[in-house]
Amino acid sequence: MNVNKLRAKIVEKGLSIDIVAKEIGINRSSLYRKLNNAGETLTIKEANAIVKVLNITADEATDIFFGNTVA
Repeated sequence: MNVNKLRAKIVEKGLSIDIVAKEIGINRSSLYRKLNNAGETLTIKEANAIVKVLNITADEATDIFFGNTVA
């Protein structure tokens, strides 16, 4: 997962990690851990929810979730 691109997309959409976490139904600290790769990864359900919240295209989602891993 390209965390930098995901964070940039969140900012671009005028949201915050806190808002995204709430919208996808997880605790904000859990989302921070998953983005910082502290032993946890996003589930497919969570990734799909993020795509919907951010209203991003399939190409953008592929680039973010399956592109180069940058922490």
